[in-house]
Amino acid sequence: MSEAATGIWTPESVRTLDRTATSAFGISGYELMGRAAEATCAAAGTRWPDARRWLVLCGAGNNGGDGYVIARLARRAGREVQVCAFTDPGQLTGDAATAWRDFAAAGGALVPFTPGLVAASDVVVDAILGTGLTRPVTGDIRAAIEAVNAAQRPVVAVDIPSGLDATTGMPSGVAIRADLTVTFVGRKLGLYLGEGPDHAGVVEFSDLGIPSAVVERAGLAGQAPLWLFTAAELPRLLPRRPAIAHKGSFGHVLVVGGNHGMSGAVRLAGEAALRAGAGLVSVATRPAHAALLPLVRPELMGHGIGDAADLAPLLARATVVAVGPGLGQDDWARSLLAAVLASRLPLVVDADALNLLPDASSRRDDWILTPHPGEAARLLGVTSAGIQRDRLGALAALRERWGGTIILKGRGTLVGGPAGRDWLIPTGNPGMATAGMGDVLTGVTAALLAQAGRPLPAAEVAAAAAFVHGAAGDAAALGGQRGILATDLIGQLRPWLNP
Repeated sequence: MSEAATGIWTPESVRTLDRTATSAFGISGYELMGRAAEATCAAAGTRWPDARRWLVLCGAGNNGGDGYVIARLARRAGREVQVCAFTDPGQLTGDAATAWRDFAAAGGALVPFTPGLVAASDVVVDAILGTGLTRPVTGDIRAAIEAVNAAQRPVVAVDIPSGLDATTGMPSGVAIRADLTVTFVGRKLGLYLGEGPDHAGVVEFSDLGIPSAVVERAGLAGQAPLWLFTAAELPRLLPRRPAIAHKGSFGHVLVVGGNHGMSGAVRLAGEAALRAGAGLVSVATRPAHAALLPLVRPELMGHGIGDAADLAPLLARATVVAVGPGLGQDDWARSLLAAVLASRLPLVVDADALNLLPDASSRRDDWILTPHPGEAARLLGVTSAGIQRDRLGALAALRERWGGTIILKGRGTLVGGPAGRDWLIPTGNPGMATAGMGDVLTGVTAALLAQAGRPLPAAEVAAAAAFVHGAAGDAAALGGQRGILATDLIGQLRPWLNP
């Protein structure tokens, strides 16, 4: 995939790509508008093949121009199309004005907007506001957006849902909730950050046939603030195993945690590490729990830990330590975390270990921290809402404060390390919002880190782990999202781990 397709860009950068396509490759703006309309019609027609009545809502600028071309093409395809304008077409300029004239010349006409039009439509096309929005949505446009959202009819958004900030993903007072967003030239940050995923629905990307060299010609090569991690990255990071390999070739993961009443967390992390391909997995936990592990997963090596001194021989044999699942926050937990930090082994840090880090006053480059928004908020001394409003900024702040590689969990998990690209993970679903999912991710991450076998940036390994974890969750959700258990993911890992 091209950089335009895998990069996730600011709206300003996408406008630069658009201008470069015109100036450097001779593709007119109106030609691009036509291609955008064709892509939207095709995507909507595939998603809702039986939809006959289309309601197209057009605003000002090129977004409205896209709407007029969509309406003309839909009418030509035999659909019943009604078009509402929120800007006087006589005030349009440039390509948008041309789009309006062509629509009118083809027999198209406008009707006043009413909520009843939405209720009577099979598909609503949102072409009201584009990526240049700079102020809160008010007046007739706000009322129309609220009516569309209330009607709960199928909605396709053109480039970006109207009212959604294209950089932050936060609504500008109100924003369309689309089922499908067809976005063009470059993916916009706002579709993936903040509340963007809730408003964008399924995101389909079209490069509009612009040559892939457009990014370099625009001077933007390697400059996207975020990159989409795709399955195409997996074969490089998870290559075929050598025929002469043995269990020692794939690392020894030590999972540390499982305080009183929390034995399940270390079992999940340990089993996930085994399923993710670690050669050996040991679990350091409370003695009563260690005795139970072989009964539920005999491949795990359980070790009862009375105090931190008991960890020393296990740390001496480990390749990577995963610390935190079910660790607790008592003196036993604190002493074990201190011993792990003193070992200087590569670490994956999760759950209660993250909650204890502020007291440990640590910062290092060879660990992977895996906070959810609440844990990230505690690590930065802010609120969870603040994390969610600016997830990309939170990723940078966590990395600056704590070092190493960060997996900022949540919808659109973000992964970033001390160098290289910051990744967005497109896999995963709301059914994974349940106990134990983070423990599985910790085990998978530790296992991939332990068996990397050659110098690889930890951020790429962490991104692969998060992608595989989310893909396993998506496979588990094929029968429905409600009721997924963390253990359901473990059985879905192998197809993704063997690309």
